Amino acid sequence: MTTTELLPDLSPELRTVLDTVPDTGTVQGGDVVWDDDGTPLEGWLATPDTAASAEPDELRPAVLVLHDWFGVVDHVKVRAVMLARLGYVALAGDVYGQGVRPGPEEAGAQAGAWYGDVPAFRARLAANLERLRAEPGVDPARIAVMGYCFGGSGALELARSGADVAAVASFHGGLGTQLPAEEGAVTAPLLVMTGTADPVVPDDAVVAFEDELRAAGATDWQVVSYSDAMHAFAVPGTDSPEHGAQYQAVADRRSWAQMRAFFDEVL
Repeated sequence: MTTTELLPDLSPELRTVLDTVPDTGTVQGGDVVWDDDGTPLEGWLATPDTAASAEPDELRPAVLVLHDWFGVVDHVKVRAVMLARLGYVALAGDVYGQGVRPGPEEAGAQAGAWYGDVPAFRARLAANLERLRAEPGVDPARIAVMGYCFGGSGALELARSGADVAAVASFHGGLGTQLPAEEGAVTAPLLVMTGTADPVVPDDAVVAFEDELRAAGATDWQVVSYSDAMHAFAVPGTDSPEHGAQYQAVADRRSWAQMRAFFDEVL
């Protein structure tokens, strides 16, 4: 299936980013709905077309892609397709619930409700992870989690919770939490990518996060900072420098390459 058929209404900015990974012509994709304790969730699954029929010794690595505060929109679907082109099964997960796709005026409150209830946030993230783990053709021992902004924070909350994943990557996610990691809880390798001009993640927040990891005894983590990059530097189309948020092509390209190398190593 062609990407035009999968995602027919992409913006030019998203199309440009998608085309940085060559189209194999074999990716399948579409909405998937599942239940989390009575709440329907609706994500978007992208797979190499042979994944579901894989033999036990041919199971594929998989990636849970967590959305920013706008929910399951085209950006995370594009990232899922890019990953599927690289051979991963990729689920753009859903934290908010089926049909909840807030606009700019509501997104902050929607995300804030989850930030304010970390146990519920982690439980919802875990439900997304288990949906991906149950997908036919997925190797349960080779699952990574990555996320953008709100989703980057979510990826780190999963790591703090001790989730059984092989890797965690956060793109310009918030680094603070109401429930710091307990000693020994963080077992997954971490890649945290942030911008030096991101008002959401000032320098002292980076230091506090690193101190948290040291106190928890985490042994495999790295923080990469991109000069002059604002919040949402890897979300094409973002252009609100007056609010400290702006897409930066160089930081996007380099952070994606960093993530690819990281996943190639650990998955």
